[in-house]
Amino acid sequence: MDAWRAWAPAAAVLAPFAAAMLIPFASSRPNLREAITFTAAGALWLLVGWMLWELFRGRIAGGELFALAPGLSLAFRADAFGLMFAAVSSTLWIATSSYSIGYARALSMHAQTRFFAVFAVCLGAAAGIALAANLFTFVIFYEILTLATYPLVVHQGTRKAKVAGRIYLCYALTAGALLLGATAWLWQLTGDLSFRPGGLAPGALDVRTVTWLFVLLSIGFGVKAGVMPLHAWLPVAMIAPTPVSALLHAVAVVKAGVFGYLRLIHFILGPDAMREAGLWEPLAWVAAATILCSSIIALRQDELKRRLAYSTVSHLSYIILGAAMLVPAGQIGALLHLANHAMLKITLFFCAGAIYVAAHKDRVSQLDGLGWRMPVTFGAFAIGALGLAGVPGLCGFISKWWLARATIEAGAPWLMGVLLLSGILNIAYLLPIVTRGFSGPRRGPVLEAPMTMLVPIVVIAAASVVFGSVAPAIAAQTALGYRALEAAP
Repeated sequence: MDAWRAWAPAAAVLAPFAAAMLIPFASSRPNLREAITFTAAGALWLLVGWMLWELFRGRIAGGELFALAPGLSLAFRADAFGLMFAAVSSTLWIATSSYSIGYARALSMHAQTRFFAVFAVCLGAAAGIALAANLFTFVIFYEILTLATYPLVVHQGTRKAKVAGRIYLCYALTAGALLLGATAWLWQLTGDLSFRPGGLAPGALDVRTVTWLFVLLSIGFGVKAGVMPLHAWLPVAMIAPTPVSALLHAVAVVKAGVFGYLRLIHFILGPDAMREAGLWEPLAWVAAATILCSSIIALRQDELKRRLAYSTVSHLSYIILGAAMLVPAGQIGALLHLANHAMLKITLFFCAGAIYVAAHKDRVSQLDGLGWRMPVTFGAFAIGALGLAGVPGLCGFISKWWLARATIEAGAPWLMGVLLLSGILNIAYLLPIVTRGFSGPRRGPVLEAPMTMLVPIVVIAAASVVFGSVAPAIAAQTALGYRALEAAP
Protein backbone atom coordinates (compact mmCIF):
# COMPACT_ATOMS: atom_id res chain seq x y z
CA MET A 1 0.00 0.00 0.00
CA ASP A 2 2.86 2.40 0.78
CA ALA A 3 4.37 1.79 -2.65
CA TRP A 4 1.01 2.41 -4.32
CA ARG A 5 0.55 5.58 -2.30
CA ALA A 6 3.91 6.83 -3.55
CA TRP A 7 3.03 6.16 -7.20
CA ALA A 8 -0.68 7.05 -7.24
CA PRO A 9 -0.22 10.75 -8.22
CA ALA A 10 2.11 9.76 -11.06
CA ALA A 11 -0.43 7.17 -12.23
CA ALA A 12 -3.15 9.85 -12.20
CA VAL A 13 -1.01 12.13 -14.34
CA LEU A 14 -0.09 9.36 -16.77
CA ALA A 15 -3.68 8.19 -17.38
CA PRO A 16 -4.64 11.07 -19.73
CA PHE A 17 -1.26 10.90 -21.50
CA ALA A 18 -1.79 7.18 -22.10
CA ALA A 19 -5.18 7.97 -23.60
CA ALA A 20 -3.59 10.61 -25.85
CA MET A 21 -1.20 7.97 -27.21
CA LEU A 22 -3.93 5.38 -27.78
CA ILE A 23 -6.59 7.63 -29.35
CA PRO A 24 -4.78 8.08 -32.71
CA PHE A 25 -4.87 4.29 -33.22
CA ALA A 26 -8.67 4.46 -33.02
CA SER A 27 -9.09 7.21 -35.61
CA SER A 28 -11.25 5.00 -37.84
CA ARG A 29 -13.32 3.68 -34.92
CA PRO A 30 -15.07 6.63 -33.19
CA ASN A 31 -16.74 4.44 -30.56
CA LEU A 32 -13.37 3.01 -29.47
CA ARG A 33 -11.85 6.50 -29.44
CA GLU A 34 -14.61 7.70 -27.18
CA ALA A 35 -14.32 4.63 -24.95
CA ILE A 36 -10.61 5.37 -24.47
CA THR A 37 -11.45 8.95 -23.55
CA PHE A 38 -14.04 7.94 -20.96
CA THR A 39 -11.82 5.19 -19.54
CA ALA A 40 -8.95 7.59 -18.97
CA ALA A 41 -11.27 10.23 -17.51
CA GLY A 42 -12.76 7.66 -15.17
CA ALA A 43 -9.34 6.36 -14.13
CA LEU A 44 -8.14 9.88 -13.32
CA TRP A 45 -11.31 10.61 -11.34
CA LEU A 46 -11.05 7.39 -9.32
CA LEU A 47 -7.37 7.95 -8.53
CA VAL A 48 -8.02 11.51 -7.39
CA GLY A 49 -10.93 10.27 -5.28
CA TRP A 50 -8.72 7.64 -3.64
CA MET A 51 -6.03 10.22 -2.87
CA LEU A 52 -8.68 12.49 -1.35
CA TRP A 53 -9.81 9.62 0.85
CA GLU A 54 -6.21 9.05 1.93
CA LEU A 55 -5.84 12.76 2.69
CA PHE A 56 -8.91 12.72 4.93
CA ARG A 57 -7.28 9.81 6.78
CA GLY A 58 -4.14 11.90 7.34
CA ARG A 59 -1.99 10.29 4.63
CA ILE A 60 -0.63 12.23 1.67
CA ALA A 61 0.19 10.29 -1.52
CA GLY A 62 3.27 11.11 -3.54
CA GLY A 63 6.95 10.59 -4.08
CA GLU A 64 9.97 11.41 -6.22
CA LEU A 65 10.25 9.79 -9.65
CA PHE A 66 13.83 10.80 -10.40
CA ALA A 67 16.32 13.57 -9.61
CA LEU A 68 18.24 15.58 -12.17
CA ALA A 69 20.41 17.34 -9.61
CA PRO A 70 20.33 17.99 -5.86
CA GLY A 71 17.08 19.82 -5.11
CA LEU A 72 15.88 19.45 -8.72
CA SER A 73 13.60 16.46 -9.24
CA LEU A 74 10.44 15.30 -10.94
CA ALA A 75 8.11 14.59 -8.03
CA PHE A 76 4.41 14.52 -7.22
CA ARG A 77 2.53 15.13 -3.99
CA ALA A 78 -1.24 15.06 -3.46
CA ASP A 79 -1.69 17.76 -0.83
CA ALA A 80 -5.02 19.48 -0.17
CA PHE A 81 -4.28 22.39 -2.51
CA GLY A 82 -3.44 20.13 -5.42
CA LEU A 83 -6.29 17.73 -4.83
CA MET A 84 -8.84 20.54 -4.89
CA PHE A 85 -7.67 21.51 -8.38
CA ALA A 86 -7.32 17.88 -9.49
CA ALA A 87 -10.80 16.98 -8.22
CA VAL A 88 -12.36 19.87 -10.14
CA SER A 89 -10.54 19.17 -13.42
CA SER A 90 -10.99 15.39 -13.31
CA THR A 91 -14.72 15.63 -12.55
CA LEU A 92 -15.35 18.18 -15.26
CA TRP A 93 -13.31 16.19 -17.79
CA ILE A 94 -15.94 13.45 -17.66
CA ALA A 95 -18.71 15.96 -18.35
CA THR A 96 -16.68 17.72 -21.03
CA SER A 97 -15.93 14.43 -22.78
CA SER A 98 -19.64 13.66 -23.17
CA TYR A 99 -20.36 17.22 -24.26
CA SER A 100 -17.48 17.25 -26.76
CA ILE A 101 -18.67 14.03 -28.38
CA GLY A 102 -22.14 15.47 -28.90
CA TYR A 103 -20.75 18.79 -30.13
CA ALA A 104 -18.32 17.19 -32.57
CA ARG A 105 -20.95 14.86 -34.02
CA ALA A 106 -23.62 17.54 -34.31
CA LEU A 107 -21.33 19.87 -36.26
CA SER A 108 -19.39 17.11 -38.08
CA MET A 109 -16.23 18.69 -36.70
CA HIS A 110 -13.09 17.84 -38.65
CA ALA A 111 -9.97 16.20 -37.16
CA GLN A 112 -11.86 14.77 -34.20
CA THR A 113 -9.13 12.23 -33.40
CA ARG A 114 -6.54 14.98 -33.09
CA PHE A 115 -8.97 17.03 -31.02
CA PHE A 116 -9.59 14.31 -28.42
CA ALA A 117 -5.92 13.29 -28.25
CA VAL A 118 -4.71 16.83 -27.63
CA PHE A 119 -7.56 17.42 -25.20
CA ALA A 120 -6.30 14.45 -23.18
CA VAL A 121 -2.78 15.88 -23.15
CA CYS A 122 -4.15 19.14 -21.74
CA LEU A 123 -5.91 17.29 -18.93
CA GLY A 124 -2.78 15.28 -18.18
CA ALA A 125 -0.81 18.52 -17.98
CA ALA A 126 -3.43 20.00 -15.65
CA ALA A 127 -3.16 16.93 -13.41
CA GLY A 128 0.63 17.32 -13.42
CA ILE A 129 0.30 20.96 -12.36
CA ALA A 130 -2.17 20.10 -9.61
CA LEU A 131 -0.09 17.27 -8.16
CA ALA A 132 3.40 18.73 -8.66
CA ALA A 133 5.50 18.47 -5.50
CA ASN A 134 7.91 21.22 -6.49
CA LEU A 135 8.23 24.23 -8.76
CA PHE A 136 10.39 22.37 -11.30
CA THR A 137 7.70 19.73 -11.89
CA PHE A 138 5.04 22.46 -11.95
CA VAL A 139 6.85 24.41 -14.68
CA ILE A 140 7.34 21.33 -16.88
CA PHE A 141 3.62 20.55 -16.96
CA TYR A 142 2.70 24.25 -17.12
CA GLU A 143 4.62 24.54 -20.39
CA ILE A 144 3.23 21.25 -21.72
CA LEU A 145 -0.22 22.74 -21.15
CA THR A 146 0.82 25.89 -23.03
CA LEU A 147 1.96 23.96 -26.10
CA ALA A 148 -0.90 21.44 -26.06
CA THR A 149 -3.54 24.16 -25.95
CA TYR A 150 -2.29 25.77 -29.17
CA PRO A 151 -3.65 23.06 -31.56
CA LEU A 152 -7.03 23.37 -29.88
CA VAL A 153 -7.13 27.16 -30.25
CA VAL A 154 -6.32 26.91 -33.99
CA HIS A 155 -8.41 23.76 -34.51
CA GLN A 156 -10.84 25.34 -36.98
CA GLY A 157 -7.93 26.25 -39.28
CA THR A 158 -9.35 29.63 -40.30
CA ARG A 159 -7.29 32.79 -40.58
CA LYS A 160 -8.88 34.16 -37.39
CA ALA A 161 -8.08 30.94 -35.54
CA LYS A 162 -4.44 31.08 -36.64
CA VAL A 163 -4.12 34.71 -35.58
CA ALA A 164 -5.67 33.84 -32.21
CA GLY A 165 -3.20 30.99 -31.85
CA ARG A 166 -0.23 33.25 -32.55
CA ILE A 167 -1.46 35.81 -30.03
CA TYR A 168 -1.94 33.06 -27.45
CA LEU A 169 1.56 31.64 -28.02
CA CYS A 170 3.17 35.09 -27.91
CA TYR A 171 1.69 35.79 -24.50
CA ALA A 172 2.07 32.28 -23.08
CA LEU A 173 5.64 31.59 -24.22
CA THR A 174 6.87 34.99 -23.02
CA ALA A 175 5.31 34.33 -19.64
CA GLY A 176 6.80 30.84 -19.63
CA ALA A 177 10.30 32.21 -20.25
CA LEU A 178 9.96 34.55 -17.26
CA LEU A 179 8.60 31.71 -15.13
CA LEU A 180 11.52 29.48 -16.10
CA GLY A 181 14.00 32.25 -15.30
CA ALA A 182 12.44 32.82 -11.88
CA THR A 183 12.55 29.07 -11.22
CA ALA A 184 16.26 28.88 -12.05
CA TRP A 185 16.95 31.90 -9.84
CA LEU A 186 15.05 30.39 -6.94
CA TRP A 187 16.93 27.11 -7.29
CA GLN A 188 20.22 29.01 -7.21
CA LEU A 189 19.12 30.91 -4.09
CA THR A 190 17.53 28.07 -2.12
CA GLY A 191 18.91 24.83 -3.55
CA ASP A 192 15.49 23.17 -3.26
CA LEU A 193 12.25 23.90 -5.11
CA SER A 194 9.90 21.69 -3.06
CA PHE A 195 6.62 23.37 -2.17
CA ARG A 196 6.44 24.11 1.55
CA PRO A 197 3.76 25.92 3.57
CA GLY A 198 5.22 29.33 4.39
CA GLY A 199 7.55 29.44 1.38
CA LEU A 200 10.69 27.80 0.03
CA ALA A 201 13.06 29.80 2.24
CA PRO A 202 11.09 31.77 4.86
CA GLY A 203 13.11 34.69 6.17
CA ALA A 204 16.16 33.89 4.02
CA LEU A 205 15.46 36.22 1.09
CA ASP A 206 15.79 39.99 1.26
CA VAL A 207 12.89 42.26 0.34
CA ARG A 208 14.35 43.31 -3.00
CA THR A 209 14.88 39.72 -4.11
CA VAL A 210 11.38 38.74 -3.00
CA THR A 211 9.95 41.68 -4.95
CA TRP A 212 11.71 40.79 -8.19
CA LEU A 213 10.82 37.12 -7.86
CA PHE A 214 7.22 38.14 -7.26
CA VAL A 215 7.17 40.29 -10.41
CA LEU A 216 8.61 37.50 -12.59
CA LEU A 217 6.36 34.81 -11.18
CA SER A 218 3.29 37.07 -11.28
CA ILE A 219 3.75 37.68 -15.00
CA GLY A 220 4.43 33.98 -15.54
CA PHE A 221 1.17 33.00 -13.85
CA GLY A 222 -0.74 36.18 -14.71
CA VAL A 223 -1.02 35.46 -18.43
CA LYS A 224 -2.94 32.21 -17.97
CA ALA A 225 -4.85 33.76 -15.04
CA GLY A 226 -6.05 36.57 -17.30
CA VAL A 227 -4.87 39.39 -15.02
CA MET A 228 -5.18 42.74 -16.76
CA PRO A 229 -3.35 43.84 -18.85
CA LEU A 230 -2.08 40.31 -19.57
CA HIS A 231 -5.54 39.04 -20.54
CA ALA A 232 -5.77 40.07 -24.20
CA TRP A 233 -5.24 36.55 -25.57
CA LEU A 234 -8.24 35.11 -23.71
CA PRO A 235 -11.18 36.81 -25.51
CA VAL A 236 -9.40 36.31 -28.85
CA ALA A 237 -9.09 32.57 -28.19
CA MET A 238 -12.89 32.29 -28.17
CA ILE A 239 -12.63 31.56 -31.89
CA ALA A 240 -11.96 27.96 -30.81
CA PRO A 241 -14.76 25.34 -30.60
CA THR A 242 -16.93 25.64 -27.50
CA PRO A 243 -15.49 22.55 -25.73
CA VAL A 244 -12.08 24.22 -26.03
CA SER A 245 -13.52 27.40 -24.54
CA ALA A 246 -14.79 25.30 -21.64
CA LEU A 247 -11.31 23.79 -21.27
CA LEU A 248 -9.72 27.24 -21.33
CA HIS A 249 -12.11 28.83 -18.85
CA ALA A 250 -13.16 26.14 -16.42
CA VAL A 251 -11.18 22.92 -16.51
CA ALA A 252 -7.49 23.52 -17.09
CA VAL A 253 -5.77 26.52 -18.64
CA VAL A 254 -6.86 29.61 -16.72
CA LYS A 255 -7.30 27.57 -13.54
CA ALA A 256 -3.63 26.59 -13.87
CA GLY A 257 -2.78 30.29 -13.76
CA VAL A 258 -4.73 31.09 -10.62
CA PHE A 259 -3.52 27.85 -9.02
CA GLY A 260 -0.02 29.13 -9.71
CA TYR A 261 -0.85 32.25 -7.70
CA LEU A 262 -2.00 30.09 -4.78
CA ARG A 263 1.29 28.21 -4.88
CA LEU A 264 3.24 31.46 -5.27
CA ILE A 265 1.69 33.19 -2.28
CA HIS A 266 1.54 30.29 0.16
CA PHE A 267 4.20 27.80 -0.94
CA ILE A 268 6.91 29.63 -2.93
CA LEU A 269 7.41 33.08 -1.41
CA GLY A 270 5.17 32.62 1.62
CA PRO A 271 2.69 34.99 3.33
CA ASP A 272 5.30 36.44 5.69
CA ALA A 273 7.63 37.43 2.85
CA MET A 274 4.69 38.86 0.90
CA ARG A 275 3.62 40.88 3.92
CA GLU A 276 7.13 42.11 4.74
CA ALA A 277 7.73 43.23 1.15
CA GLY A 278 4.34 44.98 1.06
CA LEU A 279 3.26 43.01 -2.00
CA TRP A 280 -0.24 41.98 -1.01
CA GLU A 281 -1.75 45.44 -1.44
CA PRO A 282 -0.51 46.02 -5.03
CA LEU A 283 -1.72 42.53 -5.97
CA ALA A 284 -5.10 43.22 -4.35
CA TRP A 285 -5.39 46.50 -6.28
CA VAL A 286 -4.57 44.79 -9.59
CA ALA A 287 -7.07 42.00 -8.86
CA ALA A 288 -9.78 44.50 -7.88
CA ALA A 289 -9.18 46.58 -11.01
CA THR A 290 -9.36 43.44 -13.15
CA ILE A 291 -12.62 42.37 -11.49
CA LEU A 292 -14.35 45.67 -12.21
CA CYS A 293 -12.83 46.63 -15.57
CA SER A 294 -13.47 43.26 -17.18
CA SER A 295 -17.05 43.28 -15.88
CA ILE A 296 -17.64 46.70 -17.45
CA ILE A 297 -16.16 45.51 -20.75
CA ALA A 298 -18.40 42.42 -20.64
CA LEU A 299 -21.46 44.70 -20.63
CA ARG A 300 -20.59 45.88 -24.14
CA GLN A 301 -19.99 42.47 -25.74
CA ASP A 302 -22.69 41.20 -28.09
CA GLU A 303 -20.87 37.98 -28.98
CA LEU A 304 -21.96 35.52 -26.30
CA LYS A 305 -18.64 33.71 -25.83
CA ARG A 306 -16.69 36.97 -25.64
CA ARG A 307 -19.06 38.21 -22.94
CA LEU A 308 -18.42 35.00 -21.02
CA ALA A 309 -14.68 35.36 -21.62
CA TYR A 310 -14.57 38.76 -19.92
CA SER A 311 -16.66 37.30 -17.11
CA THR A 312 -13.94 34.69 -16.67
CA VAL A 313 -11.26 37.37 -16.52
CA SER A 314 -13.23 39.00 -13.71
CA HIS A 315 -13.86 35.87 -11.68
CA LEU A 316 -10.31 34.56 -11.90
CA SER A 317 -9.23 37.67 -10.04
CA TYR A 318 -11.68 36.83 -7.25
CA ILE A 319 -9.42 33.84 -6.55
CA ILE A 320 -6.27 35.94 -6.74
CA LEU A 321 -7.82 38.58 -4.49
CA GLY A 322 -8.73 35.97 -1.88
CA ALA A 323 -5.19 34.59 -1.84
CA ALA A 324 -3.63 38.08 -1.83
CA MET A 325 -5.35 39.13 1.40
CA LEU A 326 -3.17 36.61 3.34
CA VAL A 327 -5.90 35.69 5.82
CA PRO A 328 -7.55 32.28 6.38
CA ALA A 329 -11.00 33.39 5.19
CA GLY A 330 -9.49 34.67 1.94
CA GLN A 331 -7.67 31.41 1.40
CA ILE A 332 -10.85 29.40 1.89
CA GLY A 333 -12.82 31.75 -0.37
CA ALA A 334 -10.16 31.45 -3.09
CA LEU A 335 -10.19 27.66 -3.01
CA LEU A 336 -13.97 27.47 -2.98
CA HIS A 337 -14.26 29.94 -5.85
CA LEU A 338 -11.78 27.93 -7.88
CA ALA A 339 -14.21 25.01 -7.72
CA ASN A 340 -17.46 26.97 -7.80
CA HIS A 341 -16.49 29.17 -10.73
CA ALA A 342 -15.42 26.09 -12.68
CA MET A 343 -18.86 24.49 -12.28
CA LEU A 344 -20.80 27.66 -13.03
CA LYS A 345 -18.69 28.85 -15.94
CA ILE A 346 -18.55 25.49 -17.68
CA THR A 347 -22.36 25.43 -17.44
CA LEU A 348 -22.54 28.80 -19.20
CA PHE A 349 -20.12 27.80 -21.96
CA PHE A 350 -21.90 24.49 -22.45
CA CYS A 351 -25.16 26.42 -22.83
CA ALA A 352 -23.54 28.78 -25.35
CA GLY A 353 -22.38 25.79 -27.37
CA ALA A 354 -25.80 24.16 -27.18
CA ILE A 355 -27.43 27.35 -28.48
CA TYR A 356 -25.00 27.42 -31.40
CA VAL A 357 -25.49 23.73 -32.25
CA ALA A 358 -29.30 23.82 -32.00
CA ALA A 359 -30.10 27.31 -33.30
CA HIS A 360 -26.84 28.53 -34.89
CA LYS A 361 -26.94 31.71 -32.80
CA ASP A 362 -23.81 33.16 -31.21
CA ARG A 363 -24.80 36.72 -30.34
CA VAL A 364 -26.86 38.05 -27.45
CA SER A 365 -28.90 40.22 -29.82
CA GLN A 366 -30.05 37.07 -31.67
CA LEU A 367 -31.52 35.29 -28.65
CA ASP A 368 -34.94 36.96 -28.39
CA GLY A 369 -37.60 34.32 -27.73
CA LEU A 370 -35.18 31.40 -28.03
CA GLY A 371 -35.59 30.48 -24.37
CA TRP A 372 -39.15 29.24 -25.03
CA ARG A 373 -37.75 26.76 -27.54
CA MET A 374 -34.72 25.79 -25.41
CA PRO A 375 -36.09 25.91 -21.86
CA VAL A 376 -33.61 23.42 -20.37
CA THR A 377 -30.60 25.20 -21.82
CA PHE A 378 -31.74 28.67 -20.80
CA GLY A 379 -32.83 27.41 -17.37
CA ALA A 380 -29.35 26.01 -16.79
CA PHE A 381 -27.87 29.29 -18.04
CA ALA A 382 -29.99 31.17 -15.49
CA ILE A 383 -28.62 28.99 -12.69
CA GLY A 384 -25.04 29.62 -13.81
CA ALA A 385 -25.64 33.37 -14.17
CA LEU A 386 -27.26 33.75 -10.75
CA GLY A 387 -24.59 31.58 -9.18
CA LEU A 388 -21.79 33.76 -10.52
CA ALA A 389 -23.64 36.83 -9.25
CA GLY A 390 -23.55 35.30 -5.76
CA VAL A 391 -27.28 34.73 -5.26
CA PRO A 392 -27.88 32.78 -1.99
CA GLY A 393 -28.74 29.13 -2.48
CA LEU A 394 -26.19 28.62 -5.25
CA CYS A 395 -22.56 27.63 -4.86
CA GLY A 396 -21.14 30.99 -5.96
CA PHE A 397 -22.64 32.59 -2.85
CA ILE A 398 -20.51 30.43 -0.53
CA SER A 399 -17.16 31.49 -1.94
CA LYS A 400 -18.20 35.14 -2.15
CA TRP A 401 -19.33 34.98 1.48
CA TRP A 402 -15.86 33.81 2.56
CA LEU A 403 -14.19 36.44 0.39
CA ALA A 404 -16.37 39.15 1.94
CA ARG A 405 -15.39 37.91 5.42
CA ALA A 406 -11.76 38.08 4.35
CA THR A 407 -12.00 41.78 3.49
CA ILE A 408 -12.92 42.50 7.14
CA GLU A 409 -10.31 40.08 8.47
CA ALA A 410 -7.62 41.74 6.32
CA GLY A 411 -8.63 45.24 7.40
CA ALA A 412 -9.52 46.21 3.82
CA PRO A 413 -13.29 46.95 3.84
CA TRP A 414 -12.99 48.84 0.55
CA LEU A 415 -12.58 45.44 -1.11
CA MET A 416 -16.05 44.56 0.14
CA GLY A 417 -17.36 47.35 -2.09
CA VAL A 418 -15.51 45.82 -5.06
CA LEU A 419 -17.19 42.46 -4.45
CA LEU A 420 -20.65 44.00 -4.10
CA LEU A 421 -20.29 46.15 -7.21
CA SER A 422 -18.97 43.19 -9.15
CA GLY A 423 -22.03 41.14 -8.15
CA ILE A 424 -24.30 43.86 -9.52
CA LEU A 425 -22.30 43.95 -12.75
CA ASN A 426 -22.53 40.15 -13.01
CA ILE A 427 -26.31 40.45 -12.99
CA ALA A 428 -26.19 43.33 -15.47
CA TYR A 429 -24.24 41.43 -18.15
CA LEU A 430 -25.53 37.87 -17.61
CA LEU A 431 -29.21 38.14 -16.68
CA PRO A 432 -30.23 40.01 -19.88
CA ILE A 433 -29.19 36.91 -21.82
CA VAL A 434 -31.87 34.93 -19.97
CA THR A 435 -34.53 37.65 -20.11
CA ARG A 436 -34.01 38.12 -23.85
CA GLY A 437 -34.40 34.38 -24.32
CA PHE A 438 -37.86 34.48 -22.74
CA SER A 439 -38.99 37.80 -24.23
CA GLY A 440 -41.78 37.78 -26.78
CA PRO A 441 -44.00 34.90 -27.89
CA ARG A 442 -42.81 31.38 -28.49
CA ARG A 443 -42.05 30.74 -32.16
CA GLY A 444 -41.50 27.21 -33.35
CA PRO A 445 -41.13 23.79 -31.69
CA VAL A 446 -38.80 22.81 -28.85
CA LEU A 447 -35.22 22.98 -30.06
CA GLU A 448 -32.64 21.49 -27.69
CA ALA A 449 -29.12 20.19 -28.30
CA PRO A 450 -28.43 16.43 -28.46
CA MET A 451 -28.69 14.50 -25.20
CA THR A 452 -24.92 13.96 -25.06
CA MET A 453 -24.65 17.73 -24.69
CA LEU A 454 -27.81 18.37 -22.70
CA VAL A 455 -27.18 15.82 -19.94
CA PRO A 456 -23.80 17.34 -18.84
CA ILE A 457 -25.42 20.78 -18.80
CA VAL A 458 -28.23 19.61 -16.51
CA VAL A 459 -25.96 17.56 -14.24
CA ILE A 460 -23.45 20.36 -13.62
CA ALA A 461 -26.17 22.99 -13.17
CA ALA A 462 -27.87 20.70 -10.65
CA ALA A 463 -24.55 20.13 -8.87
CA SER A 464 -24.13 23.88 -8.38
CA VAL A 465 -27.55 23.99 -6.71
CA VAL A 466 -26.69 21.03 -4.47
CA PHE A 467 -23.38 22.55 -3.45
CA GLY A 468 -25.12 25.77 -2.58
CA SER A 469 -28.16 24.34 -0.83
CA VAL A 470 -27.15 21.22 1.06
CA ALA A 471 -25.42 21.86 4.38
CA PRO A 472 -23.17 18.77 4.31
CA ALA A 473 -21.78 19.81 0.94
CA ILE A 474 -21.01 23.29 2.28
CA ALA A 475 -19.34 21.81 5.34
CA ALA A 476 -17.27 19.49 3.18
CA GLN A 477 -15.97 22.36 1.04
CA THR A 478 -15.18 24.46 4.10
CA ALA A 479 -13.38 21.58 5.78
CA LEU A 480 -11.33 21.06 2.66
CA GLY A 481 -10.39 24.72 2.71
CA TYR A 482 -9.18 24.46 6.28
CA ARG A 483 -7.20 21.35 5.42
CA ALA A 484 -5.54 23.34 2.66
CA LEU A 485 -4.48 25.94 5.22
CA GLU A 486 -2.86 23.28 7.32
CA ALA A 487 -1.13 21.57 4.35
CA ALA A 488 0.52 19.11 6.70
CA PRO A 489 3.78 17.64 5.38
